[in-house]
Amino acid sequence: MKPHPRDILVGAQAGAFALPVCDHYSGVEARMRKSLQLQAELSAEFGACVFDVTLDCEDGAPVGGEAEHAALVTELALGAPAAARVAARVHPVNHPHFEADVATIAGQAGARLCHLMVPKVESVADVERAVAAMDAAGAAALPLHVLIESPAAVHRAFDIAAHPRVASLSFGLMDFVSAHGGAIPASAMTLAGQFSHPHVLRAKIEMAAACHAHGKVPSHNVVTEFKDLPALQNAVRKAATELGYTRMWSIHPDQIRAIVAAFSPAEAEIETALAIVERAAAADWAPVQHEGRLHDRASYRYYWQVIERAHQTGHALPETVRGWFLA
Repeated sequence: MKPHPRDILVGAQAGAFALPVCDHYSGVEARMRKSLQLQAELSAEFGACVFDVTLDCEDGAPVGGEAEHAALVTELALGAPAAARVAARVHPVNHPHFEADVATIAGQAGARLCHLMVPKVESVADVERAVAAMDAAGAAALPLHVLIESPAAVHRAFDIAAHPRVASLSFGLMDFVSAHGGAIPASAMTLAGQFSHPHVLRAKIEMAAACHAHGKVPSHNVVTEFKDLPALQNAVRKAATELGYTRMWSIHPDQIRAIVAAFSPAEAEIETALAIVERAAAADWAPVQHEGRLHDRASYRYYWQVIERAHQTGHALPETVRGWFLA
């Protein structure tokens, strides 16, 4: 049997976790149910799960109804299809309902969740507190995703990303801007401003760099202008090609396809990757040439990542290559 590319090629430093390119958030019951239904429909259409569904307690739970909302999230997670990728965002670690959220959701549905998202993480101590709550709930194997939402959190992002239970860091744009006490204008929260204001750009790049240094997935913040899909796709491309992000949040169903399309490799790049990797495999991963250029395992690694991303975003791949993903 031919060796698998993952067994031959050195893994990317940032490749410890492979996640769908879109993370869709909803916190109202009807929208949470619709999100799970849409996930199943798009998984059937694309042949792969192209987005996670994160059921939201932080912004979704009404004040005074936190316990009931956590119970609803647990019920929905337990009732999701077996192939679903469903997660939950709980309250921050210093919120009065944090421990109860984790005990209910992770304690009862931890085996059905793909991860638990904890917002407003400021330090490694906050991560440890979240991990302790998850472990106490019996969810010691559940990956942890965290939201970086303040200047102090950005400063500590490398230490936070280094924690072994953390699989992904997400950037929280609105909270980051408002954490500056008016020093950053509201325009920096807009679709255009968030890619031009120097403090926001620095924070985004620092957080992405922390993720790549420790093998974690950097997830870009939401774009609130959800009706302008061409502008959204442009924002996703900037996040992916200029800032180093490999995943992005969605807050409206119409954003999901746009995000998946923007993170997808171009057809020409997929064709090049297939030609190089298939030729490399046929040569038992010795150096080969393609269109007058010499390639070896360093470039094979890049083009294999292109193929992986193509598979992850639902591109049809040749039979020989599909076999690698069934292995």
